[in-house]
Amino acid sequence: MSLSSAPTEGGPDSAADAPGGIVDSADWREAVTARVPSLRAFAWSLSRNGADADDLVQDTLTKAWIYRHRFQPGTNLRAWLFTILRNAWYSSVARRRREVSDEDGQHAARLTAEGSQEWSVELAALKDALDDLPPEHREAIVMVGAAGLSYEEAAEIAGCALGTIKSRVNRARNRLAEAMDIPRGD
Repeated sequence: MSLSSAPTEGGPDSAADAPGGIVDSADWREAVTARVPSLRAFAWSLSRNGADADDLVQDTLTKAWIYRHRFQPGTNLRAWLFTILRNAWYSSVARRRREVSDEDGQHAARLTAEGSQEWSVELAALKDALDDLPPEHREAIVMVGAAGLSYEEAAEIAGCALGTIKSRVNRARNRLAEAMDIPRGD
């Protein structure tokens, strides 16, 4: 059944809007379809576009059907349907605010992200180079270079002299630079 051919009987003063409301589930479909012209008029007043109004009414009818078990017999069906329609409208307006109109694709063309593959390869190479270091050199470079400890703190933790930790860090840096093909400017 198209929206324009919905039955028009059952105006605002019908049994579906009366205090008794819909009492029989067989009346449900008839009562809802009788409201389609009013729903469409309300949808058009919100959207000011026939296609958008039809989409809004269809969305409203779909939600009404899905949630028909929530409708309380004896309440105002028209008000319930209009509330669903109005909430669907406000949801679509909020969704459209977050969307960017980009018919020609210019906006999408400006959105780029650097590839992470190169960093992944370099990180794997660094891990391999660290694994190849002698344990005391690896420990020293990690404490000073990665953990940000001072030479004095690293020497205290490693239980060695300050000059020894400086030497280990320097040797570790040189070996890492060599393994990673990084030129060292001494």
